[in-house]
Amino acid sequence: MTSLLKPRAAPTRVLPGFGLTLGFTLFYLALIVLIPLSAVFLKTFTMTWEAFWSAVTSARVMASYRLTFGASLIGALLNVFFGGIVAWVLVRYKFPGKRFIDALVDLPFALPTAVAGITLTALYSSNGWIGKYLEQVGIKVAFTPLGVVVALTFIGLPFVVRTVQPVLEDAERELEEAAASLGASPWQTFWRVILPNLVPALLTGFALAFARATGEYGSVIFIAGNMPMVSEITPLFIITKLEQYDYAGATAIAVVMLVASFALLLTINLLQAWTRKRAGKA
Repeated sequence: MTSLLKPRAAPTRVLPGFGLTLGFTLFYLALIVLIPLSAVFLKTFTMTWEAFWSAVTSARVMASYRLTFGASLIGALLNVFFGGIVAWVLVRYKFPGKRFIDALVDLPFALPTAVAGITLTALYSSNGWIGKYLEQVGIKVAFTPLGVVVALTFIGLPFVVRTVQPVLEDAERELEEAAASLGASPWQTFWRVILPNLVPALLTGFALAFARATGEYGSVIFIAGNMPMVSEITPLFIITKLEQYDYAGATAIAVVMLVASFALLLTINLLQAWTRKRAGKA
């Protein structure tokens, strides 16, 4: 009788067992990620080493690497700084129109990339609302590498803001108040109390913004001008190779982009782990 009245133990799992869920996870990742990436490598392996090296190191391709990775790096760094400020303002202050501005942050996610590119080109061209004033002081944005930086900064902003916002919302205000009560200045409180907690989130936002920027195509081709050796990005060069039916050459360049991006993301992830470990010891 006692056993009948004993309450039943709450279920420990919502989903089925570990084996089934792990198998589904591996199958899904293989279908969506590993198999397409393997096809890129397999197609590249049909080339000889000399052909591969020639395809990925030509002067035009090297110029596109420098522009793509350089502009992506600059755009991601700008977003770390300004995106961090935007996240701070949205979390720490109350003002009219706050929800509207918060919604605007996600606009690059929802806006088709081609529409973003056309809009930026219209704004920053010689007769655009912003471009005509910039050109009066000698700054040309549209159809230059600077235009590429502008487009990549635009599409990367939400990654930093949405990564930093939850960390700021969960931050313990008591630590800041304690630092202030002990005589710390606002700058000392920021550098020694607030910033160390934000560094992992900022690194994550930087990695996401950089990775997104290196593969961006739609919002860049309109404002870049696509001039070889000047404003031609690597994704556009890959499309050009595909239009010429040079599939092996296109996949060879894609492999270089993939390996370089993965190496950078791995480095950032290791740096994040080291930062968290150091913060835990502190």
